[in-house]
Amino acid sequence: MYDDKHPAYSKLAQIGREITTKVKPRAVVVFSAHWQAGRDTVQVNTAEITDLIYDFYGFPSHYYKEKFPNVGSKELAEKVLGLLGKVGIKAEGVKRGLDHGVWASFKCAFEPDSNPLNVPIVQVSLFKSEDPIQHYRLGQAVSELRDENILIIVSGMAVHNLRDLQFTRGDPKPLPYTASFDEALKDAVTTAPADREKAMADLLKRPDARQAHPYFDHLLPIHIGAGAAGDDLGKRLWTLKEGSMSWAQYRFGEVANSSSFL
Repeated sequence: MYDDKHPAYSKLAQIGREITTKVKPRAVVVFSAHWQAGRDTVQVNTAEITDLIYDFYGFPSHYYKEKFPNVGSKELAEKVLGLLGKVGIKAEGVKRGLDHGVWASFKCAFEPDSNPLNVPIVQVSLFKSEDPIQHYRLGQAVSELRDENILIIVSGMAVHNLRDLQFTRGDPKPLPYTASFDEALKDAVTTAPADREKAMADLLKRPDARQAHPYFDHLLPIHIGAGAAGDDLGKRLWTLKEGSMSWAQYRFGEVANSSSFL
């Protein structure tokens, strides 16, 4: 967020401008790795005015003063709750702020002064589970929102190992599992839609999966995005393998048709 010379910053800004100028969504529904509800229950933020949640520790004081202007939509939240209920997914509405999985990346993509989003944002939780099929089904449940030009954004990371970050500081060379898992994720996401669900689920069974993701919370958002994509193809827009992280960005569907992004 502060390192505006980092390649991921400029890539997020490019994607954000594509969204505001070409997709032009009328609202955004976002799933973040940093909000997990129950093992078989998801939560939907129904608040119209949402504060920010500073869900990180030990950072300089100015991190906790960051702002990101946003509004929610109770009407859209209720629609999401209805879609989930229709397919038997337990869901409840809650009033909650936006966690940094949303606002930190959105500040890069939708810089408030130069490229404001200016549409309602409704955040939905993940399940508190590591079941890829369960999250794929969650995406399928909200897929029809895309037909109404409501953009689905899923926020996680292609590779996310904070434990090994200490060993890679100052050295951008990717660790072996970063390289291998990043490419495996691309292969799964770009699989033909008829076979994509299995390919995505099989990612979690790979021998390098727990190295790339000691916890699967940062991986499972892409399963939601893939589930929401229906028959649309997945495409990797860009990647940067860096130490124990990968900053890959994906899109499902063509821009003109309203898309799902990671």
